[in-house]
Amino acid sequence: MDVTTSPSVSAGTPAPPPASDRIKNAADISVIVIYFVVVMAVGLWAMLKTNRTTVGGFFLAGRDMTWWPIGASLFASNIGSTSFVGLAGTGSVSGIAVAVLETNGLPLLLVLGWLFVPIYIKAGVVTMPEYLMKRFGGKRIQIYFSIISLFSSVAMRISADMFAGAIFINVALGLDIYASIFVLLLITGIFTTAGGLASVIYTDALQTIIMLAGAFILTGYAFAEVGGYEAFTEKYMKAIPSVVTDKNVTLNPECYMPKEDSFHLFQDPITGELPWPGILIGMNLVSVWYWCTDQVIVQRCLSGKNLSHVKAGCILCGYLKLLPLFVMVMPGMISRVLYPDEIGCVVPSECEKHCGISVGCANMAYPKLVIELMPDGLRGLMLSAVLASLMSSLTSIFNSSSTLFTIDIYTKIRKRASERELLIVGRLFIIFMIVISIAWVPLVQSGQNGELVQYVESISSYLGSPIAAVFLLAIFCKRVNEQGAFWGLIFGLVVGLTRMIAEFAYGTGSCMEPSQCPDIICGWHFSYFAIVLFSLTVLVVLGISLITKPIPDIHLYRLCWALRNSREERIDLNPELYGQEEAGDQEEEGDIGLPPYGPEESQGCFKRAWDAFCGLQTKKGPKLTEEEKAALEKKLTDTSEKPLWRNVVNVNAILVMAVGIFYHVYFA
Repeated sequence: MDVTTSPSVSAGTPAPPPASDRIKNAADISVIVIYFVVVMAVGLWAMLKTNRTTVGGFFLAGRDMTWWPIGASLFASNIGSTSFVGLAGTGSVSGIAVAVLETNGLPLLLVLGWLFVPIYIKAGVVTMPEYLMKRFGGKRIQIYFSIISLFSSVAMRISADMFAGAIFINVALGLDIYASIFVLLLITGIFTTAGGLASVIYTDALQTIIMLAGAFILTGYAFAEVGGYEAFTEKYMKAIPSVVTDKNVTLNPECYMPKEDSFHLFQDPITGELPWPGILIGMNLVSVWYWCTDQVIVQRCLSGKNLSHVKAGCILCGYLKLLPLFVMVMPGMISRVLYPDEIGCVVPSECEKHCGISVGCANMAYPKLVIELMPDGLRGLMLSAVLASLMSSLTSIFNSSSTLFTIDIYTKIRKRASERELLIVGRLFIIFMIVISIAWVPLVQSGQNGELVQYVESISSYLGSPIAAVFLLAIFCKRVNEQGAFWGLIFGLVVGLTRMIAEFAYGTGSCMEPSQCPDIICGWHFSYFAIVLFSLTVLVVLGISLITKPIPDIHLYRLCWALRNSREERIDLNPELYGQEEAGDQEEEGDIGLPPYGPEESQGCFKRAWDAFCGLQTKKGPKLTEEEKAALEKKLTDTSEKPLWRNVVNVNAILVMAVGIFYHVYFA
């Protein structure tokens, strides 16, 4: 059947004007301009408000953040353009089950705030590799984790976000994809390199409001267009493309018919595209890596002014994690109802016509709704919302990746690097990350049948399961030592990379062309693979640890759960990294996290303006006494809470879990 005679919703209507023409109106342009002006103002305000002249100020916002920007930033960092495009796209294909990948974060946010963050704060760490170094000693685990974290940022975060943003901008504006990426990266790079974490968190808070406002408005328009919830559930099951044959070969109905369990959160454990045992168990195990050990997430919690604010921020983010089903997944499903030929296409030649990608056009679901349904002005607001989500995710990842490289890798190369040198290197590394991520974009485009969320989740399964296993054992099993942890990580990496490389080499296949990858490697769902990989890593770590010498308790005080409240003096496993010689070097250059001191240096006007913008001022404050230094360091490792607020956050933790359980039971 020719696509021009398709009985889709838009059949018989005049062809809409090109997207680039539709966005060229005063209302949309005004909204977009106002948005960028406001975000720039907030970012500049945060830059001037906070201390960015020390590593502690630039990377941890001075540990002075309150609960609401922490919660909003956690949500905004997690929900990027990948979520808008990917969740809607996978929802259009397989139904609401993909929302479980988002709600998995709710209980793990509580695990983060109540179990993991107190250990990190007591340990006095800035980065997660730094924690591993203190916990196990040596350098190889710290360097391994830093490299894997940076690689995962390229493979499944920065490149995926840029690809998702490029899809949206291409559909909405008709601009060249890479030109659009360049402009957005330029803006986000300015925020990250100049403002540090404080600027990122405050702009995240603003952008969370914009994202949710735009998403709720679009959801309202989408349900109104489809005729309400009841009509939506009925029409979705009938949303099939008009072209289902290719070269006189009729496809199996399973390739283009909506799944029978599309409106169930828990899909069949064998035949489901997102089998519920794997999603609930396997992806929760993987999510320990993301929510409890990932630098992007943990860094926001470490910026909290006290533990109660950290916990409250986790609770706020937990509530917000219930929203994607309603504002992203269901709108994606509605997009398939309204535009079945474009969004539901399965024949490669037809998909090429609609979106230029042969594996499918599901990723167009959300951008298509924005362009087709929203009126002038609101369309600009929604475009701003998606740009906000892209920017917030990229700024978060750039800042955290810069922290990892600067503190955990560069300081091993340049042991006597000054504070100023570290800050400059951290900013330059962001540029390097951008270049590598752009080169990775084509691999994202072809992964997991073009379903962006499944691509991200599969990569996280292969890379994250071993790391999650090691962190859990590091905190809750003091018997685990460096040998067990390191070789467990290496074993998990080899197994995970075997699956990942096989998928890239053979492809994940489609209904038209099944993958030729051997079943023993690729023949089972990535979420089940995550369970097996996690379990094998635990066995390797425990096995090697039990046949080698344990770490004495004197090296583990306040580094694991059993010894978290110990007041004994801890002797670091790497004394050369914390000894008097290094302390003297830091004092000479300005202690990390502490204000620099000494005479003010003479500078020209241009140099002073540049350093003020970049947070590299040489103006020194008075030298701190030993008592003042001790008091400041004690504040940075304090986990005490006022009884009233401790009870308030504990009660709210119970409430958010109750809401989450009701949510799952209702849609199960």
